Amino acid sequence: MRHPITILTETDLRRLVPLDQSAVTCIEDAFCALATKPVAMPPVLRLDIPEHRGEVDVKTAYVPGLDSFAIKISPGFFGNPALGLPSTSGLMVVLSAKTGLVQALLLDNGYLTDVRTAAAGAVAARHLARPNAHVAAILGAGKQAEMQLRALALVRRLSAVRIWARDPAKAATLAARLDPGFCATAVTSVAEAVAGADIIVTTTPATDPILPERVVEPGQHITAMGSDAEHKNELDPRLIARTLYVADRLSQTRLMGELHHAITAGLIAGDADFSELGAIIAGRCPGRTAPAQITLADLTGTGIQDTAIAALAVTRARAAGAGHSFVV
Repeated sequence: MRHPITILTETDLRRLVPLDQSAVTCIEDAFCALATKPVAMPPVLRLDIPEHRGEVDVKTAYVPGLDSFAIKISPGFFGNPALGLPSTSGLMVVLSAKTGLVQALLLDNGYLTDVRTAAAGAVAARHLARPNAHVAAILGAGKQAEMQLRALALVRRLSAVRIWARDPAKAATLAARLDPGFCATAVTSVAEAVAGADIIVTTTPATDPILPERVVEPGQHITAMGSDAEHKNELDPRLIARTLYVADRLSQTRLMGELHHAITAGLIAGDADFSELGAIIAGRCPGRTAPAQITLADLTGTGIQDTAIAALAVTRARAAGAGHSFVV
């Protein structure tokens, strides 16, 4: 039996799925579904290629009610910039939830992952940062640092942004590239970046903590999105016990998130219970309860986010007649 398959390129997908309020809502709804529906989401399949500083994650999820699901292959090779290549790439395969037949190939080179990851940071800030938050500290100066900032600006009115990176030149370049409305400044220390900030976003592949516990102040919100593997660690593990800790998926952050390092250090019990972001969105768990409370969102990236953003892309492509279709 012959059936059509649609191919969408990165160019198509950048046009169809910009980082905007609709993308944030898409990912917010996905988090909510994870808390309220019998979502099928297996553990992340991970392949390491250490001699080339490479890693490949495979993520997927099925959401009852959706006609399709996505399987994402997401490589990260962190020596690539020295070769003049991007550090991330990848693609998504969209399959029918009714027949299992392939419906679309999304050749996004990691673009949709960047969008959904940035949107997840915005969702975390929307539900956990103080409503009047307006000063942001971004730790890191890569692609995701900029996208996290642009997504954050969709949910909070920012008046100042401080950017720190281990390479000061990269922080300065990012600050200069941003729109004047961001009032972005490159700083030379993490302490300077986070002092007085309302929201702190860590966006690095660090394997040793870059955010010390001692510099974090009452009332701040932290979004940690770099620790998507067991060996990555951006935060001082002591922060977990000091904050309202929120996981994107608790079973996952116990194995590869910032929580994993606090458990390994003996600071948190391995079976300690914490809220998930979706449960807070759905009103099943409380979020921030006081202005002085420190909140922490541990975002390791979930397959449901990939299925959700892929479904949005395919729906828009069909409506626009975008992409190239062929019959197999």
